[in-house]
Amino acid sequence: MRKTWLIFSQTVTVAVGVLFVVATFRPQWLSSWTSRQGLPAPTVLVAPSPAASAASAERQALTSFRDAARKAAPTVVSVSASNTAARQNRRSDPWFRYFFGDQESQPQSGVGSGVIVSPEGYVLTNNHVVDRMDDIQIMLTDGRKAVAKVIGTDPDTDLAVLKVELDRLPAITFGSSDTLQVGDAVLAIGNPFGVGQTVTSGIVSALGRNQLGINTFENFIQTDAAINPGNSGGALVDIDGNLVGINSAIYSRSGGSMGIGFAIPVSTARQVMESLIRDGQVTRGWIGVEPRDLTPEIAETFNLPLKEGVLITGVLHNGPAALGGVRPGDVVVEVASQKVANTAQLLNAVAALKPGEAAQLRLMRGGQSLTAMVTVAKRPRMAMPAQPQQDDSEE
Repeated sequence: MRKTWLIFSQTVTVAVGVLFVVATFRPQWLSSWTSRQGLPAPTVLVAPSPAASAASAERQALTSFRDAARKAAPTVVSVSASNTAARQNRRSDPWFRYFFGDQESQPQSGVGSGVIVSPEGYVLTNNHVVDRMDDIQIMLTDGRKAVAKVIGTDPDTDLAVLKVELDRLPAITFGSSDTLQVGDAVLAIGNPFGVGQTVTSGIVSALGRNQLGINTFENFIQTDAAINPGNSGGALVDIDGNLVGINSAIYSRSGGSMGIGFAIPVSTARQVMESLIRDGQVTRGWIGVEPRDLTPEIAETFNLPLKEGVLITGVLHNGPAALGGVRPGDVVVEVASQKVANTAQLLNAVAALKPGEAAQLRLMRGGQSLTAMVTVAKRPRMAMPAQPQQDDSEE
């Protein structure tokens, strides 16, 4: 019996060894044999994932932004712009051709983004995307292209409105930037570096950012959603896919995203857009003063019993403020019953005044409180400086 068991075990061992060698070096022999015997061919066993439960689907819905992206993405377009006039001027300038050679194949151009705000074809974007450009085209996510016409621009807020003639245009839904809170999730949609439409996510990092030297009127939403060159003019949307801002600028030392991006609130963008569509320009109030934030050092120097306000460092001769009795050295604390604590608030308060109407300014002159009635004028249209400085702002 023992001898029989030994023979059996040795036979099984040899058979297993032969099967292993054949399976390793000649697996096709086994496949052909199993097919002749009518047996199923060996397959790789995989573990199928279980069907998604209601709880997992709910968790995915809470962590995914695909519904917001699906809703907003079709309304965000790529904007390409070039200046053919600049190319023609260079072509006819012999000095440029002498020093730089023939560069006719390199016209001034740029790529940015825009947001379709109405089915009629109005597109909201940044002014710096289309500034000094005379050939502007947009491309939708469905591949359609069209030439865009500039309806109006507002360099003071870096906004512009374009118009295209296309049918069946999707339009974004406007949200509320006034209800945003720090920590709210947002998506940035645009065309970074010209690679194509891209969606990035982040949160609202801060609100009311100003005195950055980017625009004349600043009230930026700061976000850490990745914004890169080419995202300018694109959409910042909430988790419901509603527009809350227009991506405008980034803080970067390398040219790429460093987690600090700035968007113009939709409340500002909507006011500017409606004015540009209605009048072709934005009309703001102006009183002709040079303002500066009141610091504790300045207040101590002038012996002012104030901690907040705006110091007037210059008054335009025969301007609205000068005719109303405002002098250099005065500190403005209220404009039309609205308190102003810094230069940004003064700029916004005066800009909101209607030209031609009288407005009351409450001032501090030395230790004396007084009022001045100023007839507001229309703010002159001024080009943005190449490197704006906070102290050079004028109101």
